[in-house]
Amino acid sequence: MPIYYPDILEEKTEPRTFTYCEKDIMLYALGIGMGRDPMNERELPFVYEKDLKVTPTVTTVLASARGQPIRPATDQRSGLRMSKLNLLMLVHGEQKVELHKPLPSSGTITATSRTMGAYDKGERGAVVVDESVWTDEKGEKVATLTGSTFARGDGGFGGPSQGAPEPHAVPERKPDLLARFDTRPDQALLYRLNGDFNPLHSDPEVAKQAGFSRPILHGLCTFGITCRAVLQEFCDYDPTRILSHQARFSAPVFPGDAITVDLWQDRNVISFEARVVDRGATVIKNGKTVLRA
Repeated sequence: MPIYYPDILEEKTEPRTFTYCEKDIMLYALGIGMGRDPMNERELPFVYEKDLKVTPTVTTVLASARGQPIRPATDQRSGLRMSKLNLLMLVHGEQKVELHKPLPSSGTITATSRTMGAYDKGERGAVVVDESVWTDEKGEKVATLTGSTFARGDGGFGGPSQGAPEPHAVPERKPDLLARFDTRPDQALLYRLNGDFNPLHSDPEVAKQAGFSRPILHGLCTFGITCRAVLQEFCDYDPTRILSHQARFSAPVFPGDAITVDLWQDRNVISFEARVVDRGATVIKNGKTVLRA
């Protein structure tokens, strides 16, 4: 199905209101590997309801964990041509989470999404950028999530080829710190309980059809692991210090892989990339976290 340009820039969704609880917060933290050592008193507050701490990147799963369908807004103009991407050819390109205030351990959120940009890459496909704004029960802005999708089957629609946000450039010097995290062979099966039930992450046959030897780990799980690295190395496990966290997905991770996160600090900006050393693969690029000064 085609991308209709510039109509796609007017597309938005109906506001979705959802409620989350402490169990959702703890399940996510377990899904990105926190609490594996129950005697680690630094990580225990992320997986135990006593003085529960909230991992900032949990915002990437809370809405989908509620299982609510995304519906087009009913107030869109008459005659608007709705684009429909080829779902079999979609790849998550980039993700950014911006927190406008600390996320409580439970609450009710209203999320409204819109398409911010569409960039035509010709035979290579298209890049579509979407934004979701979260507000709380007081109507105050809580978070903004921005993500890009690489639609490999939807290029040639006549839109601009340039103008997409430029990825963050990590420093060229040697990393200031390295953090290593082992993933479990069953990590994708646990993480999927946050709401992403794509069988690519659980069904060996589906994974083979997609060209993989086995199910792969969710990209957003790897994204969460990079946030763990920043919390551990620069925030003394205080999640309220993180104002934003963003990265570009560059290669898949297999459950059981060991992930090494390279980290650079320049004042309140942390740059990062993630590698699976055993396979020589860089799985996260152009990472950037902004800390509260």
